[in-house]
Amino acid sequence: MTQAAKAAGPLAGITVVDLSRILAGPYCTLLMAEMGARVIKVEPPKGGDDARAYGPFVNGKSTYFASVNRGKESIALDLKADADRAIFEKLLEKADVVVENFRPGTMEKLGYGWETLHKKYPRLIYASASGFGHTGPNSKDPAYDMVMQGMGGIMSITGNEGQPPSRVGMSIGDIGAGLYTAVAVNAALVHRLKTGEATKVDIGMFDCQLALLENAIMRYTVEGEIPGPLGARHPTITPFQAFRTSDGAIIIAAGNDGLFVKICEALGRPDMATDPHYKSNALRQKHHGRLEHEMESVLKHHTTAHWIAVVSKAGVPCGPINNIKQAIEHPQVAARNMLVEVPDGSGGTLKLAGNPLKMSAFDDPRTRRPAPDLDHDRAAILAFIGG
Repeated sequence: MTQAAKAAGPLAGITVVDLSRILAGPYCTLLMAEMGARVIKVEPPKGGDDARAYGPFVNGKSTYFASVNRGKESIALDLKADADRAIFEKLLEKADVVVENFRPGTMEKLGYGWETLHKKYPRLIYASASGFGHTGPNSKDPAYDMVMQGMGGIMSITGNEGQPPSRVGMSIGDIGAGLYTAVAVNAALVHRLKTGEATKVDIGMFDCQLALLENAIMRYTVEGEIPGPLGARHPTITPFQAFRTSDGAIIIAAGNDGLFVKICEALGRPDMATDPHYKSNALRQKHHGRLEHEMESVLKHHTTAHWIAVVSKAGVPCGPINNIKQAIEHPQVAARNMLVEVPDGSGGTLKLAGNPLKMSAFDDPRTRRPAPDLDHDRAAILAFIGG
C-alpha cells in the first residue's frame, strides 16, 4: 500500500454534508473526518455554528469549535434563499451522507426531510441526531446535554450519596449521541455497499442515555432496586472503587475472587481472603462498608504512589485519580498519539485530543488540519460541485 493510500483513512472518497452544530452532530462528523471522509460543513451566513461563540478563545477564535471541527471545510449558505438552496442541492448530488441535529420537523419545513431527499437522491444516507428522535410524544421537544443527563437517569447515579445532583463532568449526552450516530452512519454505508439502498439514521439523545446506563436498568428490572449515586464505588463488584491513602486516593479494581486474594496479600492482610464475610463477591458486596474500612486502615499509612507500585506488582488493576494535566502528561498519551497539534490560525498551535480509532492500515499523523473559518472553503466547494 502506498503512503498516500495509507494516510487517507477507511472513509476516503466518502463526502459528508454536515448541517449539524454545537456538539452531538459535529462530534459524529469529526470522527468521520478523522477516518478520512471529506466533511463539508454548511453553516448559516450570520455567525455560523453556535459553537463559534463558545470559549475559551485564542486570537478571537473558539477553541471549543476547533476541538470538534478540525479537518472539515466550511461554506455559508442560507437555506431559505433560492441561490443558496441551488448550491446546497448540488452538494447533495455529490454527497454520500447528510448529517443534521435540528429539532425534528426543521428539515421538512426547509423542504429537505428524509422522504423528499430519498426520492431525489436515492443513494444519500440521511442521519439525524436530536433530543428524542423523530418518533414518540417528546419528539418535537428541544434538548441540551444537561437536560438529557437529567431525564435519562445518568445524573441520578452520579455523585455521592446524599449530595445534590451531579452532572457527569463532560457532555455525555451529546458525545454519546455523536458516537452512536457515527456507528450507525458507518453501518448504513456498509448496508448501501451491499444492497445499493440508502437509509435514514434516527438517533435520539434520550435513547442513547438509556443505552449507556449499563447495569442500572437491569438492577431495577430484575431486582426492583432504583439505583442511586455511590461515589467512586462500583454498584455490583467489591472491592472496585477509590480508597483513601495517606496523600490522596487509589483506585483498586479486584474484579474476581482471585484478584481479591491477591489484594489481601499485597496489603499484608491475607486473613481477609479467608474471612467468611468476604468469601464471594456477593458477600463482599453485602459487607462493603466493613471491607472498605479494613482496607483503608492499611492504605492510610502510605502514599498513593507507594500503593500503586505494591498493588501493580501483585497483578491487581489499580491507578491514581489524575487531574487533566496529569492525564495528558502520562507517557501513554505520547505513545498512543492522543494529543495532536492543530494550527490555531495565527502561527501557533492548539493541542487537542487525538483519535482513539487506531487502524493498522492507516496512518495516525501527529498534526491535523485546522477547523475552518466560516465560509473559508467556498471556492473549493463550488469547484467540487461544478460552480
